[in-house]
Order: sequence, then structure tokens, then C-alpha cells
Amino acid sequence: MIKNIRMPGSRLITDLWDEFFHVAHVFPEDTDETVTFTAPGQANAWSTWAEIVDNNAVTLTSKLAGHIGHIAYVIVETSTNDKAYLLEISYGSAHTNVGRARFYGGSVPKQAQRMHSSLIPKGETVYYRIKCEQASQTMEVHIRYHFH
Repeated sequence: MIKNIRMPGSRLITDLWDEFFHVAHVFPEDTDETVTFTAPGQANAWSTWAEIVDNNAVTLTSKLAGHIGHIAYVIVETSTNDKAYLLEISYGSAHTNVGRARFYGGSVPKQAQRMHSSLIPKGETVYYRIKCEQASQTMEVHIRYHFH
């Protein structure tokens, strides 16, 4: 089994193990909860940074508060057909970028974008900004994350 190659004190092996074998969490956590990202009123312009929050005012930040976190996927549930979106996720007041993704709305309603994000330190606020080729478009998503 792969676990047997883990060497004491080997950070690389430990990091690889944590990346491939972990408990995935989903945000938002229930079927009647949503996260909506909204592009600004101008095409191809970034929105302002906003905290990632669901429709019940629960933040992704609160889920990561006691842990170092890693965003594994952003899954688009709804978006405008035939429009391109660009998403950035960051943490902290300096908006340290942890990942970028490009999505294209289309006839396939769900798209999963692997983030390969940098680690988010515990206690940091998690933000997003988005732009779309058409003004004022929205994208409903859920996020898969895990702890390190």
C-alpha cells in the first residue's frame, strides 16, 4: 500500500499523502444553501473583493477558522450560457491569491474546476472576485475544500 512509503520526517511524502487522502468538505453544506458570485456592471471588469458567503450568511472563512485549508474544487451549478467567467480566490487583507479559474457557461450545467490552491492559513478571511465577458452576470457554485 502507498502508505508504507511514508518516511518519518519526510514533508514531501506527508504533503502528498494529505493531498490524495483526506476528508473533503463541501461549502455550502446543505441542499437548500447556495453561494452566488456576481460580476460587476461592466463587461470584462473585476468585481470588488468580497468574502465568500452563502445565502444564510455563513462564510467559508468560518469553516476554515481553526484549520489550515486548501480549496480543491469550485463546481459551477448555474451560469449564463455561452459566457466566459474568470474567478480569483484570495485570503487576508492583502488578498493573497490562492487560485484562479476560468469557466465557460454552456449547455452542460455543471463544471468542476480543480483549483490547486495555495494553503489558506487558519483564521484568515477568504475572498473572491469575478469578471465575465457580459456585465452583471452571476454564477452559483459550491466549493470543495479540505484541511491540512
